[in-house]
Amino acid sequence: MKTTNPFLILLIIASGLMISCTNQTKENTTTATTMAMQGDSASETENAVPVMTFSETEFDFGTVTEGDILKHTFSFTNTGNAPLVIVNAKGSCGCTVSDWPKEPIAPGETKEMQVAFNTNGKPNLQNKQVTITTNTALGKHILKIKAMVTPKAKSVASGASISK
Repeated sequence: MKTTNPFLILLIIASGLMISCTNQTKENTTTATTMAMQGDSASETENAVPVMTFSETEFDFGTVTEGDILKHTFSFTNTGNAPLVIVNAKGSCGCTVSDWPKEPIAPGETKEMQVAFNTNGKPNLQNKQVTITTNTALGKHILKIKAMVTPKAKSVASGASISK
């Protein structure tokens, strides 16, 4: 009986492993290429974001009389490539309120947001803001308004006597 050369057995095993590794490398390369191609379309979707661009973010009402209700309309455009959603728009105090579009704003679409400020009980220089919460990359946007509120003239109570 003839004995098998251990070197020959080792050579056969090594050849088998090399062939196996070569096939596996081709499969991995094909899988990696497929994933990269799918990743491109996935990254395009991930890169689709709305961008809220205002024509102005600050407005000065100038000098007004206490008790006036002031309103200003801010215009904005979705300059991004995905629908813009405004989740909330909250004034810095109860005297400042806003009205905003509740439906999604398509890319390229321009809309308006109205901000109202009740000056009653708010004499002198007033600086107010509205914080807008959106689905943009920034997440929050701020609009600012200001006014110099002239206090109401105090009236003399009727029936008061004036002594000399």
